[in-house]
Amino acid sequence: MALPNGTSTMELDRGELRPNALSDPLQRAISYLRVSVTDRCDFRCVYCMAEHMTFLPKADLLSLEELDRLCSAFIAKGVTKLRLTGGEPLVRRGIMTLVSSLSRHLASGALKELTLTTNGSQLERYASELKANGIKRVNVSLDTLNGDKFRAITRWGDLDKVIAGIDAAQAAGLQIKINAVALKGVNDEEIAGLLEWAHGRGMDLTVIEVMPLGDVDESRLDQYLPLSIMRARLAEHYTLEEIDYRTGGPARYVRVKETGGRLGFITPLTHNFCESCNRVRITCTGTLYMCLGQNDAAGLRSPLRASGNDTLLHAAIDEAITRKPKGHDFVIDRRHQRPALPRHMSMTGG
Repeated sequence: MALPNGTSTMELDRGELRPNALSDPLQRAISYLRVSVTDRCDFRCVYCMAEHMTFLPKADLLSLEELDRLCSAFIAKGVTKLRLTGGEPLVRRGIMTLVSSLSRHLASGALKELTLTTNGSQLERYASELKANGIKRVNVSLDTLNGDKFRAITRWGDLDKVIAGIDAAQAAGLQIKINAVALKGVNDEEIAGLLEWAHGRGMDLTVIEVMPLGDVDESRLDQYLPLSIMRARLAEHYTLEEIDYRTGGPARYVRVKETGGRLGFITPLTHNFCESCNRVRITCTGTLYMCLGQNDAAGLRSPLRASGNDTLLHAAIDEAITRKPKGHDFVIDRRHQRPALPRHMSMTGG
């Protein structure tokens, strides 16, 4: 992929000196980068977005070439897992050009995994191409198997289209993990059925506590269900066996003896796992967030565009990582009913 000055990102990757791997003040190695390629989405999930969202002007977004160069800089500094997110990443025009270009890092061995989080709406169209470009597994967000309820949660979504996307992904040979946000009084009675369905199709399931990011027109306090309660309910009917299994993310897994499948829990509110955090996030405008639950950030767009080589960019990344905090401060403001942070999840990336 060529940069505006005519230099290819491949040439930049072949610098004589590879920068030192990233390590934060707590000596945690930063090996996992999540990149939001767009803040736009074709759903309006009630826990993620307001129904009438104002999105960034398209002119503010980094180009696909710039995103490639930015990702490549992190890979040169020791990132071995890269996840593309959004919004919905597959609605970004030309997204497969970026996927195809980034796949060269898989071929070189510098990148161990290139993966994607999607709502599944475009998966039927892109599944085969994703697999052909080295992606082996994707996460699909799916909170219910009830079509009417799915429409209510997503506001705009079509469950049949998502299921068709999952079918296509499995037919293409992609591994699928289902992500479900636990919503009190909405889908909390369906998690067992979702688990049986996912495991019956050979898919892992991860359940996630609602995250208090951005104004979504609804009370997070009304939505929030502690997963300690969910786990206790499931344990009444299933044998949950502790296992030492990690995917590089924040989920902690058990094996469900009765189904043989894995069940993950992501608990940013009841029990965070910040002590082992190896992740940073970049937005589609080139803003680096060292922690999902903090506002401190570093702008990488300026150093990215200031020079045709990566010296300034690497220096900016190094400085930002020195400010990675010990952990986040996620709380639900029970008194004022305000989100913990005004930034929407779709802006930072899942």
